[in-house]
Amino acid sequence: MERFRFLLFRPLQLIPVLFGISLVSFVLVQSIPGDPVKILLGPRATPEVVAATKAKFGLDQPIHVQYARFLVNLTEGEFGRSLLYKVQVFEVVTARLPATVFLVVYGVVFAVAVAFPLAIVAAWWRGGWPDHAIRVFSTFGLGLPVFWLGIMLMILLSVELDLFPVSGYGETFIERLHHLFLPALSIALALSPILIRNLRAGLIAEQSADYVTAARARGLGRRAILLRHILPNAILPTVQLLGVNVGWLIGGTVVIESVFAVPGLGQLMVSSIFARDYMVVQLVTLVFAVAIVATNLLVDVATVALDPRIDL
Repeated sequence: MERFRFLLFRPLQLIPVLFGISLVSFVLVQSIPGDPVKILLGPRATPEVVAATKAKFGLDQPIHVQYARFLVNLTEGEFGRSLLYKVQVFEVVTARLPATVFLVVYGVVFAVAVAFPLAIVAAWWRGGWPDHAIRVFSTFGLGLPVFWLGIMLMILLSVELDLFPVSGYGETFIERLHHLFLPALSIALALSPILIRNLRAGLIAEQSADYVTAARARGLGRRAILLRHILPNAILPTVQLLGVNVGWLIGGTVVIESVFAVPGLGQLMVSSIFARDYMVVQLVTLVFAVAIVATNLLVDVATVALDPRIDL
């Protein structure tokens, strides 16, 4: 258990990271042109009503005062009130969080299910037509934007063939699997190529290791050597790469949720930015930051668990 002692102090590193992210996002959101109160109330609002609304939400204060108030409220578990939805920001964000979590997990599982078998097949048939076909697929996939993939899949499988819904989230677990199939497939097709290339290269590199030669000398078959010895040693860099890309994916949900109208945090972020709903944007940004840092922590735990030689 001493190898996992980094878990005692690693969460403390989250504090300065979140502070820096909250500061940068607060300043950037405040710098967006336009008055959120005027956008909310409309062009017919009188100056008196605008001033009263700004005073109600504390938007008439200097930016450093607003940020200090935000930090104080944050330490007390108070995230403010949404200008757009007229309810507590925490309620708005938590209502949208499950859709984003479901989509990210769905997409990652889909990508792993696609990438690992294809990488193993490519390494097994190195130099053969399956290897060449998989390498062409991975190379082609690396150059395709995820939003373009989503639009093409929507046109083909939703509009033309009517197999999947164009948008929405669903109510039951099965409905959500059906509604989010195309967004998850878009994520998988964008994420799996880089995983395939990385794992294939690792599998091929490990085949020349000394322990592989020793396993062959003991009479083990090629399949047993690949699955029981080579794969566990080659998988570590791919797990680390997957963690990095999951962090990218969490932020990338802004695009994919907008394409498929998934009611998650990504779509909430876009609508809140256009509405200048500062408090919502701040909290969603912090949620994304916490998710990315937590993902990196899980990758560190998996790295230590997979390779006893590593000590963080």
